[in-house]
Amino acid sequence: MQGTTDPTRVELLDAAALCRHLVPAGSVYGFLADHRRELFSDELFADLFPSGRGRPSVPADVVATVMVLQALEGLSDREAAQQLACNIAWKVAAGLSLTDPGFHPTVLTLWRTRLRASDRPERIFAAVRAVIAQTGVLAGRRRRALDSTLLDDAVATQDTVTQLVAAVRRVRRLVPAAGALILGGHDYDHDPGKPACAWDDPEARTRLVSVLVSDARAVLAAVQDAELDAIQAEAVGLLGLVAGQDVEPGEAEGTFRVARKVAADRVISTVDPDARHMHKSRSSYRDGYKAHLAVEPETGLVCAAALTPANAADGPTGVGLLAGEPAGLEVLGDAAYGGGETRAALTAAGHAQTIKPIPLSAAVPGGFTRDDFTIDLQAKTVTCPAGHTVASTPAGKAIFDWRCGPCPLRVRCTTAKRGRTINIHPHEDQLAAARRRPADPAFQASDRRWRPMVERSIAWLVAKGHRRVRYRGLARNQLGLSLRVAAINLRRLVTMGLDHHDAGWRLA
Repeated sequence: MQGTTDPTRVELLDAAALCRHLVPAGSVYGFLADHRRELFSDELFADLFPSGRGRPSVPADVVATVMVLQALEGLSDREAAQQLACNIAWKVAAGLSLTDPGFHPTVLTLWRTRLRASDRPERIFAAVRAVIAQTGVLAGRRRRALDSTLLDDAVATQDTVTQLVAAVRRVRRLVPAAGALILGGHDYDHDPGKPACAWDDPEARTRLVSVLVSDARAVLAAVQDAELDAIQAEAVGLLGLVAGQDVEPGEAEGTFRVARKVAADRVISTVDPDARHMHKSRSSYRDGYKAHLAVEPETGLVCAAALTPANAADGPTGVGLLAGEPAGLEVLGDAAYGGGETRAALTAAGHAQTIKPIPLSAAVPGGFTRDDFTIDLQAKTVTCPAGHTVASTPAGKAIFDWRCGPCPLRVRCTTAKRGRTINIHPHEDQLAAARRRPADPAFQASDRRWRPMVERSIAWLVAKGHRRVRYRGLARNQLGLSLRVAAINLRRLVTMGLDHHDAGWRLA
């Protein structure tokens, strides 16, 4: 059953009564000491403990306070429980006595699990967002800056051999039909490590990969007709994925080798199948997730946040972050949000765009770009810089073909044997208009003043070790992101003078 805090209870060694003066004024600790019950009411968490029988849980306002402080300071469950037991500021914030030992770290694990399984897993973030709405701090502020940042995963990236061994081991452990198989590639039941191999010998590597893939296929065949629950089905699906994403047929029939290319959506670890590989540049890459934010740039408050695998596109996620916003916003973003579908969605939602265009590249260095061609969407024709006009195909291609052969401008236009081809985007008109907008002084002024402000919020987000996620899997880390953003927003509101009176929440 759900535990509750008795507001009339008097503790002889109450931390707030004896040590409240030691907690800095205007801090999150002092604010939670005074207003945690208004912010995190018992009713907000009542559905997590529907039974009226049994031992009462830790009161909701206490656990929610600890979860916010944990996210704010970047602590593990064990470290947060230790702070609650020993730190006066934490005791004051949670309303405990000086001698109260707090609770076991697994209480935080239990609450996160119940939150994640509920229909409102991000209710703590929603509670802080409701405070923002009631204060009216965003009233009249019609700008939202979109941006994302990469977060490192909490596990080690695995190579192909390690993934195959781990995936086979898991299926054999979970599915009896697979566990009964006799496999010759490796001792999967007793050795979780890599098989012995002369790794500098290509033939030895090919033999090892071949027997591991053969074992994986044998396991998949053995469980094909078995009745599987959700956990077993997930393990079998993961095995099928890792057995195919990194290997290709070898030169001899029946052999396999590590593929000489990287799968587009490659799973990088069987321990955390949701994490992905992402290149920031040709020489810099990260493994993990991507945090997406929609920020009000003047106040720095985060209006919405989402977590995706690291290789997810920014544009569609950014549009989703604005789904609950009224029309008429000025949306600021870099070129990652400059795709045609993203611009069309923002236009349909009634938002103005101060988004940098995607840079054009020339087929020949220093040569003509598509902006040097005249595209007539009504007539469905394209005219090149030399004056040749061609009609576009039903697929949206303007093929200049033989016209490029004798053209004196060819050396500045294309090196293709069949001449230049212009692909007309379904949202060509919006993309072309977006490329012209940066010349507008109003665009430049707004972009320079407001778009960089989102970096301040991202710096707050990743401070105190939060560049690396703490959990495995998308759902767990999405909840962690929402708690972190809630804590940052609350700290920002407290800095701005947040207080609670009979009329509700307001800023001083």
